[in-house]
Amino acid sequence: MVVLTGQSLTFPELKRVLLDNEQVSASEESMNKVKASRKAVEKIVANEKVIYGITTGFGKFSDVFINKDDVEALQLNLIYSHACGVGDPFPEIVSRAMVVLRANALLKGFSGVRPVVIDQLLKLVNAGIHPVIPQQGSLGASGDLAPLSHLALVLIGEGEVFYKGERTNAMKALTSEGIFPITLTAKEGLALINGTQAMTAMGVVAYLEAEKMALQSEMIAALTLEGLQGIIDAFDEDIHLARGYQEQVDVAKRMRAYLADSELTTRQGEIRVQDAYSLRCIPQVHGATWQTLNYVKEKLEIEMNAATDNPLIFDDGEKVISGGNFHGQPIAFAMDFLKIAMAELANISERRIERLVNPQLNDLPPFLSPEPGLQSGAMIMQYVAASLVSENKTLAHPASVDSIPSSANQEDHVSMGTIGSRHAYQIIQNVRRVLAIEAICGMQACEIRGKEKMSTATKVFLEEGRKITPFIAADRVFANDIEAITTWLKEGTFTFENTLTITN
Repeated sequence: MVVLTGQSLTFPELKRVLLDNEQVSASEESMNKVKASRKAVEKIVANEKVIYGITTGFGKFSDVFINKDDVEALQLNLIYSHACGVGDPFPEIVSRAMVVLRANALLKGFSGVRPVVIDQLLKLVNAGIHPVIPQQGSLGASGDLAPLSHLALVLIGEGEVFYKGERTNAMKALTSEGIFPITLTAKEGLALINGTQAMTAMGVVAYLEAEKMALQSEMIAALTLEGLQGIIDAFDEDIHLARGYQEQVDVAKRMRAYLADSELTTRQGEIRVQDAYSLRCIPQVHGATWQTLNYVKEKLEIEMNAATDNPLIFDDGEKVISGGNFHGQPIAFAMDFLKIAMAELANISERRIERLVNPQLNDLPPFLSPEPGLQSGAMIMQYVAASLVSENKTLAHPASVDSIPSSANQEDHVSMGTIGSRHAYQIIQNVRRVLAIEAICGMQACEIRGKEKMSTATKVFLEEGRKITPFIAADRVFANDIEAITTWLKEGTFTFENTLTITN
């Protein structure tokens, strides 16, 4: 059971909730803060004080006073009018993350919602009821308004959900689990949708996949290094200590461990004096990606525990302040950095693929073909990798450099962070396919060189990989191989535990 406090949610905890379906609950202390914050809202309504979003309209309508008899209608109208997202839904795991993160943010006790709202969110998570949330339509400031409105619909028994492997009516799923819809009262609709949880949830899922893939890319690069009889000297610790980046040092250490007992790697001067950059600079390039991943993780961990709605209630309601914590700029930048860093893993991987298949750059059979000329071998797999890399370059254009005013220029600068997070996730899917192609080519090259000469670590990878896709003895529909290895890498049936222990 992961206990949410609004302050202390960690990546390992959230990962367990998302990947292992661990249950969640709210801490008693945090719920007490929620109750105190709610009393402040009720006092504001009773006294008819003018406070944004509680007794006023929203956005450009912030100067329109709302009578206390209309506060429930105000919140319901807000959810209805803002639930206008379009496009394919977010992956179900992202929807689950969104619900968890929204509950955690409200538990900070600055939002003025009743405990029942948080209880309802936690019930959805624990019952495996995940709102169907369209991906497109958020500007990434004023909160992820459209996506989170689709989440809020489910709390009141409307909209659609993913439930037990099916897309179905929300009320049907709630009824199946004995959950009753709630009625939103003062401030609650606004508190549910004014936040960065769509971009953050998408960012968290993207990061978890990126982190795993960054480790996999090193093993696959080690395989390629053997297939090309690469020079191990370039990974000597002294070189990397001399520069000083810890992430670069760490990549070099793992590469040395993966290749420790290999008979396929060479020393400088044995075959050539130095390798091309795509081999020699693996620690420098992959290490720089790890630097970015560390930055992204830090920002996401802050945002996972942030109060991002507006207004926020302090000092038992004595201080209610309209601010801009809903602005997604920190996550927008982080997602754009993630896009660039992961795209580079594919860029350098594709160059290694080229070196594996190009007969002008190695002494292997052209395109790793079993019968060059009659059979094309891996020729078009490199085309596919090049296509994916090129597509990534378009997707990697920073979303955060754009802004379009909204709400009659009241909201005149926005982050576009949700677009950035969505594109980061798309890039990561493309990178995985490029790495799958490198893995296929690397395994082929190593077997041509001699499986018995491979290192202990890479040989384990090869043996596991050959359970997924066989040696290329003749041309076949390689799309099937690419997708099979891609799925293997994503689902983690091979976790690297039996090889990563070598680095300890």
